[in-house]
Amino acid sequence: MATTPGRIRPWRYLAIFAGIVVVLYALVFFTGDGKPTPKLGIDLQGGTQVTLSARTADGGQPPRDQLVQAQQIIQQRVDGLGVSGAQVVLDGTNLVITVPGDAGEQAKSLGQTAQLRIRGVVCDTSQPSQGGNTPCDIYAAAQQQAQQGGQPGAGGQPGSATPGTPPAGGTGTGGAPATGGTGTQPQGMGTSAGRIAPAAYSVPAQTPTPTPPPTGEQTPPTGTQTPPPAGDATASSPSDPTLAAEVTQARQVRQSSDPTTQLQGLATLNCADDPLRGYDLPDQPLVTCGQDGVTKYVLGPTIVEGTQIDNAQAGQNQQGLDYVVNLSFKSAGSTAWGNYTAQHIGQQAAFVLDGQVVSAPTIQSALYGVTQVSGNFNQQSAQQLAGVLRYGSLPLSFESSQAQTVSATLGLASLEAGLIAGAIGLALVFVYCLFYYRVLGVLTILSLALSGVVVYAVLVLLGRWVGLTLDLAGVAGFIVAIGITADSFVIFFERLKDEMREGRSFRAAVPRGWVRARRTILSADAVSFLASAVLYILAVGQVKGFAFTLGMSTVLDLIVVFLVTHPLVALASNSRVFSSPKLSGLGSVAAIGAQRRRAAATAGKGA
Repeated sequence: MATTPGRIRPWRYLAIFAGIVVVLYALVFFTGDGKPTPKLGIDLQGGTQVTLSARTADGGQPPRDQLVQAQQIIQQRVDGLGVSGAQVVLDGTNLVITVPGDAGEQAKSLGQTAQLRIRGVVCDTSQPSQGGNTPCDIYAAAQQQAQQGGQPGAGGQPGSATPGTPPAGGTGTGGAPATGGTGTQPQGMGTSAGRIAPAAYSVPAQTPTPTPPPTGEQTPPTGTQTPPPAGDATASSPSDPTLAAEVTQARQVRQSSDPTTQLQGLATLNCADDPLRGYDLPDQPLVTCGQDGVTKYVLGPTIVEGTQIDNAQAGQNQQGLDYVVNLSFKSAGSTAWGNYTAQHIGQQAAFVLDGQVVSAPTIQSALYGVTQVSGNFNQQSAQQLAGVLRYGSLPLSFESSQAQTVSATLGLASLEAGLIAGAIGLALVFVYCLFYYRVLGVLTILSLALSGVVVYAVLVLLGRWVGLTLDLAGVAGFIVAIGITADSFVIFFERLKDEMREGRSFRAAVPRGWVRARRTILSADAVSFLASAVLYILAVGQVKGFAFTLGMSTVLDLIVVFLVTHPLVALASNSRVFSSPKLSGLGSVAAIGAQRRRAAATAGKGA
């Protein structure tokens, strides 16, 4: 005996769906942390979002491959810091770092280029040399002479754009130098030259006129251009054509081997706004600042590039309360560094990160093993520096163009607004279904509720396994998916009405209507899923969350329609109570079908 197409065993399908729900919630409660809560995005949970704008030396568009490489490196830095739920999204020529929760402050340092170079120290302004004839000595003498002559710049505060009154008691901490270690102790390099300079070494208010050098030295060549005065330069955008000119001018003055030009570089250098940061030439000398924003240095060419670093770990200084970063080099870098330190014992070497001196310790011994970098670090700054050095330097330089912090209170308000919007949408669907379909509307409400149960479990598991976070865009995707799921029910129910208009009973119309409605439901959901997939591939940022939740809800809609809605309607068609025309809402179409059957019978008799 042939089986009627579309005829099923409803309880078997419902049992399969119940098994799926049991498995999902068993995974929710018995895997991971066991908490049945999804991960929330920055706009629901609160957190920090930082937008990094890429810039190039020539002011042009950065290459796509370098942007992708930078995105991967920053993502590794995020993972290395243990920041949960963070995302690094490439948006045009910008990188958007989103860190939900209270760990957002760490995101603000993740865009650091981390271009580390080790250079020899020619001199620095914090301590005079024995000969007293270096550019740093001449610069310091000129500053002291200007102060004694009563010409300090206006607003003379240390580190401002004009030289001012020296700070009282301007000395810092300097601990005992570390010695080359034995056994497991890293080989040391002495503490950073951390003394604060007796004056603020910044750009004078007047046009810089360096003190004439001693007899026998040449004056700076005429026509030599200097960088813009302090405070006049503005932050340029990545496509600003003046950026290349600023970098070129800075290189001419601050990367010259001429002592008089280096002196001019010291006089015009503004530590607060350095256009050369991240763009210094490794094979040329460099006039730069320390991270304290006060001490200035004249450095020699690069000894070892940061690309030769094999590993970097943060740890506490064994000879003090501060923290240090322990570096180990690759083979070529270890040899070059060891040979240099063996030949320059007693001299300083500067660790230059993104054009700024992090630490300038004195070499105590030949260092062929682990090297210790000190720089008045606390635990957080040491771990951040070790992280960016461990995962490599970025191929591009970035500047933070936007930093947004969303409070947890505002995130909670956004979550409540999203839940209210979803509840209103569900309520409207429920009212419509009850008014138009009656008992079938009840089945629609039950199917939507069961669909929500499955969607919630999948959302929790995806957040736990792949780091999926729910944001406002994702909530919008779920609200739109309510309409898609309800649309599948409408297609099925309207197909039932068509079958009953042709004179079939409710029970006979269910299998036939399902066979025809099934094709339409599959086609409609396939189109919705393809649209979501294309949107997810092409979109950036939170739009991806909308596309993902919409596509996921579309797939789960098929599971609910096939395993819940169709079996429940089949059970209702076999029940005398639920198949009653008054309760089912199909009385009008049943009457039309009866009239057609009578008309057909009458026509048959007349023939």
